[in-house]
Amino acid sequence: MTVTYQNPDTHGYYGAFGGAFIPEMLHRNVAELQSKYLKIMADPAFRRDQDALLRDYVGRPTPLFHALRLSEKHGTRIFLKREDLCHTGAHKINNTVGQILLAERLGRTRIIAETGAGQHGVATATVCALKGLECIVYMGEKDIERQAPNVARMRMLGAKVVPALSGSRTLKDATNEAIRDWINHPDDTHYIIGSVVGPHPYPDMVARFQSVISAEIRKQLLEKTGSELPTHIVACVGGGSNAAGAFYHFLDEPDVSIVAVEAAGHGVHSGMSAATTQLGKPGILHGSRSLLMQTADGQVIEPHSISAGLDYPGIGPMHANLFETGRGIFLSATDEEAIASAFELSRLEGIIPALETAHAFSALDGMRFKEDDCVVVCLSGRGDKDLATYMQYL
Repeated sequence: MTVTYQNPDTHGYYGAFGGAFIPEMLHRNVAELQSKYLKIMADPAFRRDQDALLRDYVGRPTPLFHALRLSEKHGTRIFLKREDLCHTGAHKINNTVGQILLAERLGRTRIIAETGAGQHGVATATVCALKGLECIVYMGEKDIERQAPNVARMRMLGAKVVPALSGSRTLKDATNEAIRDWINHPDDTHYIIGSVVGPHPYPDMVARFQSVISAEIRKQLLEKTGSELPTHIVACVGGGSNAAGAFYHFLDEPDVSIVAVEAAGHGVHSGMSAATTQLGKPGILHGSRSLLMQTADGQVIEPHSISAGLDYPGIGPMHANLFETGRGIFLSATDEEAIASAFELSRLEGIIPALETAHAFSALDGMRFKEDDCVVVCLSGRGDKDLATYMQYL
């Protein structure tokens, strides 16, 4: 396998980051995935099933929208990749469709997942309902409270939502509980990880399933502008699956500026932040080596973000490598900046974004563009789930 910014080496490393650090009980499951995932994904029958579901069930391709009023404000051309128009309201369904087809071919009948904002949980519950498989979703107790509409959707779809009661009771803790479940049920269970984190091959596998985003952007830009390549591609990053998908087919195009936006919470150095690249050091969390917010003795520092989907103390190994090598530009937005950007997009373009996505739009204010630049922002999710938070600012 050729090692590029896109693909890890045979051991699952992007530069210094990646790998598979797993309990012995999970070795067989992870080794099976490592040995089979690329073959299964390359099988023509798998591709036909995947393409059919992405087209007829998810609603792909999603539009690439020229945001005229936002473009006017920033004095350049800005396009929005409308992942918020996917079935279930976010990009997460791209990955769960792929992984449920993979789980079927591996003979797994029980599906588990972790979720923060709830969009991955809803997407997992959706494909499990479609395929008639048992679904258990772990979600931090704090996130269950602030993302109640998505909890209701998961339960309506037949999923069992299990609260994570330890630690900060957010995404990190939900992931811990899901891994414990997998250890206890290795034979019949497939763990659908929702981001480009976890042991190899998950970061690569999830990035490949999400890469449909950038594949479509290239085709759509060619139709709209005469060139497949934007000057900038911008996305929010927690673990980083929407960003991995939006960046994927541009990573080895040096003329394209890759811009990732993290959650600064109350401020990068406030003690209540999730800006991993600014605050993190190399460490191991949830099965891979990456950048991690941690104390001097290696204890995880609890993150904070107003957005449940970015409230994570680490970042995927692909993104850690992009940061360390300088291929990606990593910016951050505070809670207040994200809220302001969400209201601005709503009132300029009639699109209410997810709180996670709003962080990406906030970064535009600190960037300088030329009139003929072509900027693509991955609008990763819609804001229905965050209306209770937005209402506090009305």
